[in-house]
Amino acid sequence: MGRRRGSAVNKLFAWVRRQSMKVKIFFGITFIISSLVALRYLIKDTNQFFVASESVHAAGIVVLIYKLTTQKTCSGLSLQTQELTAMFLAVRLFCSFMMEHDIHTVLDFATLVSTLWVIYMIRFKLKATYNEDLDNMPKYYLVVPCAILALFIYPHTYHSHLSKVMWAFCVYLEAIAVLPQLLFMQKTKMIEPSTAHYVFALGVARFLGCAHWIIQVYESAGAYLFLLGSGYLWLPMVLLAESVQTFILADFCYYYVKSVVNGELLVSLPPV
Repeated sequence: MGRRRGSAVNKLFAWVRRQSMKVKIFFGITFIISSLVALRYLIKDTNQFFVASESVHAAGIVVLIYKLTTQKTCSGLSLQTQELTAMFLAVRLFCSFMMEHDIHTVLDFATLVSTLWVIYMIRFKLKATYNEDLDNMPKYYLVVPCAILALFIYPHTYHSHLSKVMWAFCVYLEAIAVLPQLLFMQKTKMIEPSTAHYVFALGVARFLGCAHWIIQVYESAGAYLFLLGSGYLWLPMVLLAESVQTFILADFCYYYVKSVVNGELLVSLPPV
């Protein structure tokens, strides 16, 4: 039975690959809309999307910790992405202490501590296994544009101006922090399981975060994008940032699922 199901799914993937790009895009949009509709009726409190998103991200970090402690290698991991992740988590944690004090603060703290531990392991304990030559995307290419954008587009709330700018900065940086890891994997072509699980977790986390905003916009008939007191550009930019990261990771998630269905241990990416 398992072989038959696997064969049927393999035939489905093969059929999809033979279709034109327009058909693939149509199937992708249909899948996304179906998932959003299902989430809309399964989860009543949309704030739970953020809790789920942060929890999935934390689970991805746990997978990395397991890899580093058991396999004693950081091969395949981007230090640049880990440092960018620690940066936006630290900023978000500071803002959370100043603005929220809730479950998000606890989750961000746990994820930040875990990420710092991963950075320590890559930089010091397992440095000999770090592929530095493949992880050469300068961080300032991503940090500087996010900082400049945050100075002009940020939430208009009753909090201090610094807190609002810092919150915007971490939202923008989070959206593109995974880029060094994706470029790293594109160079290697073959991604070992632990790294693949981690990146897939990031993809799921970002989809859940994006789903929150899309459902809120839908339920308010678009008015949610222009709430008074939130700045006329802030919420559209948040939705755009979430969408950008979701689509950045969507391609990898497709090949991850394909590899899992095929029973392959390594995720292989197509040539550019």
